[in-house]
Amino acid sequence: MSVNSQAYRTANAEMVYVVDDDEAVRDSLRWLLEGQGFRVTTFDSAERFMASVPTGFTGQMGGCLIADVRMPGMSGTELHDELLRRGIALPLIFITGHGTVPMAVSSMKKGAVDFLEKPFNDEQLCMLVANAFQRARDEGSRGVLSKRARELLARLTPREEQVLDRIVAGRLNKQIADDLDISIKTVEAHRANIMDKIEARTMADLMKTALAARQE
Repeated sequence: MSVNSQAYRTANAEMVYVVDDDEAVRDSLRWLLEGQGFRVTTFDSAERFMASVPTGFTGQMGGCLIADVRMPGMSGTELHDELLRRGIALPLIFITGHGTVPMAVSSMKKGAVDFLEKPFNDEQLCMLVANAFQRARDEGSRGVLSKRARELLARLTPREEQVLDRIVAGRLNKQIADDLDISIKTVEAHRANIMDKIEARTMADLMKTALAARQE
């Protein structure tokens, strides 16, 4: 039976996924995190975790992944690479008893939230998980705003886009007129149309929309 991706995101909202081949570690993390009110699902291998993700699923899973670095079969870093390859957005915290500075730096550059060496502080781990959820929510909100901003800017004509680009760059009406070889009155007309089309009441609104549309 195929799994609906939207249902998967909803059902797994803010779930902590623990991937570690050590049963004692899995049980300990489940007890710790559930005691702090988090929902927890554990996996004894990276392969089993990936098998739980619907085929073809990409996007924000709405949870946080805690993975051991060294495991039989697919390692934690290989799991991270596979998630990135599939375009699956999931905050990740690595735990390991064999951490190295280069490994930590490489993981952080790829988007890992943090890299904790065993034994780690329980309070620190819980705080990192809470921060990972907050970051994911913030990024989700920014994504919605960015999508709406791009939809608004899609209403503009090519000429209006040229004018907007120059407004964002801080060019004055006369400079924009010179840049585009049009009259100042035409620039003013374009500005009025742009404000209307992107539903901006003030220049601050216009700048916020223009900048939001440029966010990934």
